[in-house]
Amino acid sequence: MRTLKGPSLHLAQFSAAEPPFNSLENIAQWARAQGFKALQIPAWDSRFFNVELAAQSQAYCDDLKGMLRDHGLQISELTSHMFGQLVAVHPAYDALWDASIPAPLRGRPQARTEWAIERMKLTITASQRLGLEDLGTFSGALAWPYLFPFPQRPEGLIETAFDELARRWRPLLDLADEQGVNLCYEIHPSEDLHDGTSFERFYERVDQHPRCRILFDPSHFVLQQLDYLSYLDIYQSFIRMFHVKDAEFNATGRQGIYGGYSDWADRAGRFRSLGDGQVDFNGIFSKLAQYNYPGWATLEWECCLKNQEDGAREGVAFINRHIIKVTDRAFDDFAGAPVDQRQIQAMLGLQHEARP
Repeated sequence: MRTLKGPSLHLAQFSAAEPPFNSLENIAQWARAQGFKALQIPAWDSRFFNVELAAQSQAYCDDLKGMLRDHGLQISELTSHMFGQLVAVHPAYDALWDASIPAPLRGRPQARTEWAIERMKLTITASQRLGLEDLGTFSGALAWPYLFPFPQRPEGLIETAFDELARRWRPLLDLADEQGVNLCYEIHPSEDLHDGTSFERFYERVDQHPRCRILFDPSHFVLQQLDYLSYLDIYQSFIRMFHVKDAEFNATGRQGIYGGYSDWADRAGRFRSLGDGQVDFNGIFSKLAQYNYPGWATLEWECCLKNQEDGAREGVAFINRHIIKVTDRAFDDFAGAPVDQRQIQAMLGLQHEARP
């Protein structure tokens, strides 16, 4: 068994124009004061990280690590969700993405895909330069609009979508293998990899690639009504990253999983700050300790009600309280006694049996 590392803080939801959330050094000072031990850095946020420079310059990476070390922190992982999402985008979302990508790519889906793939390559290389083994990402989605279709899906639609998804990701997985980095896909609604069966469908198409791994976030399973503890039993060998995020699901006579187009605060399923939702974190931390999870417990703050700074401060204490310092001895060791092989034979009644 293994004691989880943590708490780490995912910075994506804390990035802002105002200090202390406007630069990596400022937020490092703030995060350490809250009690965090590491930062999970979004590679797409230029206020915190220059992914092009990190992929090219070992000196930049060493300086960045040194600055964080001076503040008593380290990098737990990089994340590349925005780049990964753009590796595969259904045309229904083209206009929405045009608002948040570089201007030369707008209205050019093929160029956008090529740009995202190159950004993923940079992030993989940057992870290697930083000495990181795991990289969080999204899979993107070609089939998601057909999740619950009417009229029915034509035969071959899903298979073709996953064939294409695997075609785009396989070279990135091979590069990740060369660099010694795992690609950890966050299993997430709106992604083609959104549950166990969809992950398996992809995993088989990339020939069970050794770098195809999972970022586990139980909040997304609450909103899907998926058994996340059984999920851990099934997929524990794939899980290399862990977002500690809470959620609740309160179905009514008016809405359920699909949410009725309501805003987050009015949905049956909503994200909550740690401890305010329904996730069984005692069960999760116990299973991760039992299964020798090697990574970090990283706070991802998303809440439709609570202030983010309160959520971060409370989250540190919450994660520390749930991390299990695993035992190095059996609880009944006091009753044990040394027994040699002759005595074992006698205990089994084998000492008098004839040998062939």
